[in-house]
Amino acid sequence: MTPEEAGALLASEARRFAGFGWMRGTSGNLSLVVSRDPLRLAVTASGRDKGDLTGTDVVIVDAEGAAVDPAGGRPSAEAALHAHIATRTGAGAVVHVHTVAAVAAGSRHPDGVVFEGLEMLKGIGRQASGDVVRVPVVPNSQDMRELASRFDEAWERDTPALIVATHGLYAWGADALQARHHTEIVEWLLELELETGGR
Repeated sequence: MTPEEAGALLASEARRFAGFGWMRGTSGNLSLVVSRDPLRLAVTASGRDKGDLTGTDVVIVDAEGAAVDPAGGRPSAEAALHAHIATRTGAGAVVHVHTVAAVAAGSRHPDGVVFEGLEMLKGIGRQASGDVVRVPVVPNSQDMRELASRFDEAWERDTPALIVATHGLYAWGADALQARHHTEIVEWLLELELETGGR
């Protein structure tokens, strides 16, 4: 995938999430892997309204989250965590949204949000019954290296999502469509938790 193609796809996905109210203001960020060796990701540019992105509002970053071409714009502050998630999980796309449900659930359940016995769990590759699913929660940090370390400690290999407390939700998938589906399914689960208190 070329950077131009990645930019157009990320802009389309960003408009979808912004339309749900999950990327208010300039919050949130998205990324797509454009090459593996060396690792390169197209990441949404910093400070842009995600509902108004165009195909040029992306920055190509390396495995450390640094812009490959410093003259090409400033990547999201979380680009390094996107790169780390893509490296550790093998994901082809990462979504980060700022939702009320993610922040509230993370506050209520600092050791992780647990779900069981729900049909929607199939949407993240888990079983609807007899499968205890935990979405990890990690403390927030402005240091992406610290967050990467916390990700490694908390990551549940069969759960394609993680909550950063007081911040928001990260979800990932093999490609942009799967990452979108995982994001939407986990957000639904978190909204259910917020509505029912786990009852």
